[in-house]
Amino acid sequence: MTAAARPQRATLLKFAALAVIWGASFLFIRVSLDGLSPTQVVLGRLVTGAVTLTLIMLVTRRRWPREPRVLGHLTMIGILLCVLPFLLFAWAGQYIPSGLSSIYNATTPIMTLLFSLVALPAERLTRGRTAALSLAAAGVVVVAAPWTLASAPAGEHHYLAQLAALGATACYGLGFVYMRRFLTGHRYDAVTVAATQIGIAALIMLVLAPFVATSPVTLTPAIVASIVVLGALGTGVAFIWNTDVVIAWGATLASTVTYLTPVVGVVLGVVVLHETLSINQPIGAAIVILGILIGQGHVRLRPRRHHADASTGTGTGSAGAVPAGLGRPDPARTEGGAREESVGVAGGAPADAA
Repeated sequence: MTAAARPQRATLLKFAALAVIWGASFLFIRVSLDGLSPTQVVLGRLVTGAVTLTLIMLVTRRRWPREPRVLGHLTMIGILLCVLPFLLFAWAGQYIPSGLSSIYNATTPIMTLLFSLVALPAERLTRGRTAALSLAAAGVVVVAAPWTLASAPAGEHHYLAQLAALGATACYGLGFVYMRRFLTGHRYDAVTVAATQIGIAALIMLVLAPFVATSPVTLTPAIVASIVVLGALGTGVAFIWNTDVVIAWGATLASTVTYLTPVVGVVLGVVVLHETLSINQPIGAAIVILGILIGQGHVRLRPRRHHADASTGTGTGSAGAVPAGLGRPDPARTEGGAREESVGVAGGAPADAA
């Protein structure tokens, strides 16, 4: 192997590891729920992730933020990207399959787009974005399958859990937009931001724990391993790997991990947990992913053709012109979008997503 090929292979391995770790997050949540309550799962995950990232901060001698304004914003981001979505996904994991949670987690970029159109004056609702939001909404309806309410395995909790999963991705979307609006241009790198927001989120859960995490605990090797992987890898080391992939491949290509995580999540749910997969779920997921591809500019819509002007015999515009927002992604916007996804997935696995 040549010296030039080694970094590319390392980047590819990190990318694959991200897809597996973030795709498996919902499997680990489901396993953890066998002996822990949803709040205890979140507490263990955040404390483990905070310890991991703190060690990385100490080893690399990074400086912690001290400005009250920055800490205030990072506290809000910690709530939106960690505490709330983690709690919602953990609660939902009691009633819906882990694979279904991973499919809903894939709607995060669409939620981000939706909130950016509302909260960021510079963002405009283009034809491509309208198509993206419409497709994603249709895909969610297909996944949720409201026509099966009467035969849902967990009764009304089955649909409340799906709403909770969507609420979690809405928190991610709002958190990414909040970060873009209030932390753009700060001098702290991604690792420092992640370590601080996850550390603050862990402190919040530690304060709440005596009131919300007091149910009996049953620990097995599988549960302990799940919490360690969720925290140390999914909420810790994976964030560093994602940053490396963005630097090596660019934001647009790095963001394609979003399309792989639901595939990994569904496959692991079926193979490891023996979950059943309804045909509507992969179909709905494919529709959602198509919406994401259009919204992020990976798939271009056919440009509208202008009719020739009757009086002059010339067209009113170039036949090959691409409407604003539907051609090659704006570099600044694409970079911002990738930063948002990478932080979210790390903070949520999940970007997390989870």
